[in-house]
Amino acid sequence: MLTSFPRRRGSAPRRRPRTTRALTGTVCLLALAGTALGAAPAPAADAADPPAPVSWRAGLSRTGADDVNVRYDAGALRVRDGSFSPASLGRDRGYASAVLDSHHVDRPVNRVAVDVDATVPDGASVEVEVRGRAADGTWTEWRRAAAGAPAQLPRDVVDVQARLTLWNAKGEPTAAVRAVTLTADDTGTAPAEPAPTTRAAAFSARVHATREGLVGHTTANGHVIQANDHFVALPSRRALSPNGSGQYSVQVCGPARCETAPVWDVGPWNTHDDHWNPSSVREQWKDLPQGLPQAQAAYEDGYNGGRDEFGRQVANPAGIDLADGTFYNVGLNDNGWVTVTYLWTEGGGDTTSFPTWGTDVSVRQQATTASTRVASLPGPTTVRVRCQVHGQLVNHDGYSNDAWSYLPDYGGYVSNIFIDVADAWLPGVPTC
Repeated sequence: MLTSFPRRRGSAPRRRPRTTRALTGTVCLLALAGTALGAAPAPAADAADPPAPVSWRAGLSRTGADDVNVRYDAGALRVRDGSFSPASLGRDRGYASAVLDSHHVDRPVNRVAVDVDATVPDGASVEVEVRGRAADGTWTEWRRAAAGAPAQLPRDVVDVQARLTLWNAKGEPTAAVRAVTLTADDTGTAPAEPAPTTRAAAFSARVHATREGLVGHTTANGHVIQANDHFVALPSRRALSPNGSGQYSVQVCGPARCETAPVWDVGPWNTHDDHWNPSSVREQWKDLPQGLPQAQAAYEDGYNGGRDEFGRQVANPAGIDLADGTFYNVGLNDNGWVTVTYLWTEGGGDTTSFPTWGTDVSVRQQATTASTRVASLPGPTTVRVRCQVHGQLVNHDGYSNDAWSYLPDYGGYVSNIFIDVADAWLPGVPTC
């Protein structure tokens, strides 16, 4: 099945490979750094001076499909329903999340500061996270930015996006966010992550998995949980995908088989435990080794007094929650150990990462639409491509392409039409 994907706020740009017609049109975004329209141009900077930071004010008034329980009125973003909270977090406070429009900058940046104009009642909170999209189309993880503490991104990016998370105080009014101003610059230091062509394989770890269940409840990204659903929850918002997308996905290997599933919820136990990251960049628990969830350390070794970040006694060592469909598909009948590969963390060794577009895009056993469908991409996803071949010519939405990419994480081929770059034949990817 080949279906087009209507672009939503925050989704990747739709830059399809083409062979039959050229893409036309250019979008130019003007970033103002304290300069009013119509003002005289500033004098040219000395060649030795670093480029000036770029600032812009994020739009808050237009809510979209990636937002959760948020409303805009009286000139501010607020929690819409104070009784709503993601079921997996087990909290009785109102929660909302707003994924703002991405902003294109005219030069690479790797550090983003934020300034928030908001009224925050006692006990309520507003958290701002940012991420960036590199020139190759791949997103970084989300990184928290606070007043006086800019977010340091792991590599140079050309698009910047912000996400707001609002929590009410229990029984109290919501915070009101009136404006968010972002300022991006380049630190001039080498990026923390090497270029994709030199990275090692995506990071993997053996962790304890629990079944999420909670059918009919809502996840942290706004997905309403269905019976036999396929997604996972990780205990950090740094890798939370927008609803319907697989921008951050994991491969889960259990006793029976492996499955690739998107990260659509936050948990279990913690919400700031990105245990797949090196200790030095971990958001919390920096004294724990990479790959060891805080809940596991608390349960097995009494770490943090045996309690999670909320002070709850940890009753199992879980580092990942699996939706029912994923849980049973990988061969679990009870909570147990699985091997998890965090597909966005690296370039994948002999693979190169690319973004996709489209919904329910088929991954085929061979490079033909008549071949067995071995998997599907539910929405925009970052995939690892090992190699590409010339196969069946695919015609879709006025575009034609006979190139297909092999995705080792899915064990099959996808038409290059759905790889979200302008080239019909992917640059730097060998022939299978």
